Amino acid sequence: MVFFKLLKLINLDFLIYLFVIGIYSFSSNRSQFLMVLFCLEFLVLVLYLVWGVYLSLYNYDNFFLLFFLVFSVSEAVLGLGILVSVVRSFGNDYINSLNFLW
Repeated sequence: MVFFKLLKLINLDFLIYLFVIGIYSFSSNRSQFLMVLFCLEFLVLVLYLVWGVYLSLYNYDNFFLLFFLVFSVSEAVLGLGILVSVVRSFGNDYINSLNFLW
């Protein structure tokens, strides 16, 4: 419960700024698959914080955050599984190696 009280102190403008930084880093780091996964995970964590602030400001139940966290973890696991299969197949994690899969 302390976590959600601290989330009320976070300014939403700062979270929007973090989201824009995440979008920029996602669009600029397109050479390695691992960096793309890191940027996507950063965006998911910022969205988790935004939902946490939104739900705590309006005193809604935080049960939705649990579902969001579960789906974000499953998304990260699927991304790492794809990364491992690409590295085992091609020996590197460059996005250009994925062109052979299509």
